[in-house]
Amino acid sequence: MITTSTGMPSGPDHDDLVPAHAPRMVLGKAAPDFYKAMIALDAAASAGLDPVINELVKARASQLNGCAFCVDLHLADARKLGLTEQKLNGLTVWWETPFYTVRERAALALTEAVTRLGERGVPDDVYDEAARVFDEEELARLIAMCVTINAWNRIGVTTRLSPAARPDGV
Repeated sequence: MITTSTGMPSGPDHDDLVPAHAPRMVLGKAAPDFYKAMIALDAAASAGLDPVINELVKARASQLNGCAFCVDLHLADARKLGLTEQKLNGLTVWWETPFYTVRERAALALTEAVTRLGERGVPDDVYDEAARVFDEEELARLIAMCVTINAWNRIGVTTRLSPAARPDGV
């Protein structure tokens, strides 16, 4: 047995990637009409919504819901839009960092409230701040995206959709 500098055993038992759970089903094959409707819903929600805010909302809701596939997808899409690693790494604690605009903060706060939808629903102060910084159509699209990504997350988590490891790790 080979050991590392920390004294921990090294080798296939310790360094190999652990495979994801097998998917339970492929929803697009089992219910193609529903899947196509979800794609159309996503496109309608995204129409006219700032692409950066769109990806931040999708990534943050996916983090909160524990959807590995969606977290991986939307963080990769956010990188393609030019978002920095610092901004993406800070997403889990966005309220503690100076990396987000007023509009992004309002969108993230609303995303968290819609995603966690507790007994009292979306707090007035969260909704009012979003309504202050987004016009009515943008706010409608933002709410629609919050609803849509939460639906996608529930599909991904329920069916055990998992991201594939990328050779470059990016």
